[in-house]
Amino acid sequence: MDSIDLEVLKTSAGWIAAGQRCELITVIKTWGSSPRPVGATLAICEDGTVVGSVSGGCIEDDLIARVQREGITAAVPRIVSYGITADEAHRFGLPCGGTIELAIEPLSQQSRLDELLQRLEQHQLVQRRLDLRTGAVELSPASAGTQLQISEHALVTVHGPRWRLLIIGAGQLSRFLAQIASAMDYHVIVCDPREEYRAGWTLAEVPLLHEMPDDVVISLQLDHRSAVVALTHDPKLDDLALMEALRSDAFYVGAIGSRQNNAKRRERLLQFDLSAEQVARLHGPIGLYIGSKTPAEIAISILAEMTAIKNAVPASLLVPHAATPAAPGSNACAIELGAA
Repeated sequence: MDSIDLEVLKTSAGWIAAGQRCELITVIKTWGSSPRPVGATLAICEDGTVVGSVSGGCIEDDLIARVQREGITAAVPRIVSYGITADEAHRFGLPCGGTIELAIEPLSQQSRLDELLQRLEQHQLVQRRLDLRTGAVELSPASAGTQLQISEHALVTVHGPRWRLLIIGAGQLSRFLAQIASAMDYHVIVCDPREEYRAGWTLAEVPLLHEMPDDVVISLQLDHRSAVVALTHDPKLDDLALMEALRSDAFYVGAIGSRQNNAKRRERLLQFDLSAEQVARLHGPIGLYIGSKTPAEIAISILAEMTAIKNAVPASLLVPHAATPAAPGSNACAIELGAA
């Protein structure tokens, strides 16, 4: 499944190839409470069809109505604002008097979307500079940490690579985790050298590798946009991969298992010449406490914790499974995400 950003770009490229007029709308500034963040995109075709989102729907309705009423005739980009007055904020559903500023770019073959998509397929991080006076586009490599920039004459946006998630193990939980993570802007890779598990994998759109997990971790050269989740329950597969992942820049490394099993795992990892600080990065028992019991609920719990870490939510606001005591007589393994 494509991320929203990729879906917008691919759909726009398809409209251009079909000879249809279309526009790309990008959120460039917000003030107050805004439904969508800076960088969010929406594409609109001359027939009023839209993909993506820049608000909760009210601004989209206004953009569609304008296109249906006036068509798409602009030749150069323009900047528009919504929600400047209290009446507009109420009309467009912007809470607390919020304001949102948009760049509306008419698209054509000169927009270089095909080239941009080709670079994204190669997992390049790309900077796209749009000249607001002429509509000319320049593409160049971007450095990590580059953010959207807007000036009087240019809009610079950054595209790809998506957040990456390596899942170790191809079981049922992995399938749910891969499906949900793909919808959350992650490029998901699954690794499992066990033939019996690979044979039952049903997600054709998610790459399934058969190499040993630690070799895959090394080959991926994990960066701060990467996460690793170990779900096999097999130390022979999980531990060496976790060792390499904890030495990397991955923002999240987690492993399924009970408190007891994770305590033993940490002891083993310390014997692999990892520092105490590196081992402390391991999330296990994995996930936030949401009372999850089914594989789908456990996947949501794991991704909830990953999302909180990615978004720098303070640890004091999180309730990890490891901090959740088991009630007397309850199945502690079930409480701690099915780990035995």
